[in-house]
Amino acid sequence: MDIFWTLFKKRSINKKGEAEMPFVKEKFTVAEKMPAFVFIMRTFNMSQGQAQRVISKGRLLIGKNSFFRSGEHIEGEVEVVYFKPTSQGNLPLFHTKDFMVFEKYSGVLVHPNTMATPYSLLDEIRTIAGDDANAVHRIDMETSGLLLASKHKHSESFLKSAFEARNIQKSYLAWVDGKLTEPFSSKERIKVNNDYSQSKHKVFISEEGKASHTDFIPLEYDETLDATLVACYPHTGRTHQIRVHLFHVKHPILGDPLYGTTFKTANDYLEEILSPEDRMKETGASRLMLHAHSLTFNMGAKFHIESKSDFAQMKDLICKKERRVFNTK
Repeated sequence: MDIFWTLFKKRSINKKGEAEMPFVKEKFTVAEKMPAFVFIMRTFNMSQGQAQRVISKGRLLIGKNSFFRSGEHIEGEVEVVYFKPTSQGNLPLFHTKDFMVFEKYSGVLVHPNTMATPYSLLDEIRTIAGDDANAVHRIDMETSGLLLASKHKHSESFLKSAFEARNIQKSYLAWVDGKLTEPFSSKERIKVNNDYSQSKHKVFISEEGKASHTDFIPLEYDETLDATLVACYPHTGRTHQIRVHLFHVKHPILGDPLYGTTFKTANDYLEEILSPEDRMKETGASRLMLHAHSLTFNMGAKFHIESKSDFAQMKDLICKKERRVFNTK
């Protein structure tokens, strides 16, 4: 029985009761017998490995049941569940024949995290450049700003390798709680959290963790909000690196639902039951006040691309200081 598709449909209904599915299920007729993976390769212009992964995930269905035997011959009516991008008109800020740079809005995923995700930036990436296009780095859902995407497999490999070799420089802007006046660096080591029973932090500072390095430069202090705009320059790419480094010095990013909040607030956020009012009060803002501001790298020529969003002026998203409640322990 096609259980995963039934569950998928149940999770793919918007508030109006309408289906919203980046993945679709479509019927095909296999006119002549052929191995299942060959049919997927030919139909969707995939490599053998890609086709086998589609089948291993249960996305080829025969008689309403998932078919997992990629080398076995198939014929006749089949169904395939596949990603079908739907654009919302978010065009790249900048692009060449090899890559694109998008302005990602806070709240938008880069990739669908389930088959029921209604929209992600991958919809725009694939709509513009086809199935071989892909995002080449991570940005948290609530972080806004620049996202670099490749247009083909060769550029994807080049850009991902450049990130791994630290040949791509990124800068961020963050509104943080409290007053910072002097530039500083954090080289605290970061370890992944494997026990969420006491803390919902994804990572924490530990001598047993991986080497990490972020430079911070205060740019502006708003006395009314008791908040500082900080430029952040990560030299390594650890998960939640900027967030945990600022939390560690007791200046958490405003709006951060994991670092600087109580266990209950973090848990309510993850369970999607934290009200907007409590979110503002407990975290200090209506969203994570972190913005990917610039990218600098070489790819045939030197590129330096800056966000066009005026993140510094998004103060209306920040909770008044007398209403904020923080837990920086």
